[in-house]
Amino acid sequence: MKEFFHMGGYALYVWPSYGLALVILLWNVILPMQRKKRHIASIKRRLRRTQNEK
Repeated sequence: MKEFFHMGGYALYVWPSYGLALVILLWNVILPMQRKKRHIASIKRRLRRTQNEK
């Protein structure tokens, strides 16, 4: 198990690469969800505005 985490002497390069890949994958999941929420909220605001004008 120790050798697995040591990665044959390349752990200093391998583990940060895994960490960065994980961050990017999470970002690719979270960011679109946040944008969708903001977009839906802006559409709702526009609908309320147009309904109040009538």
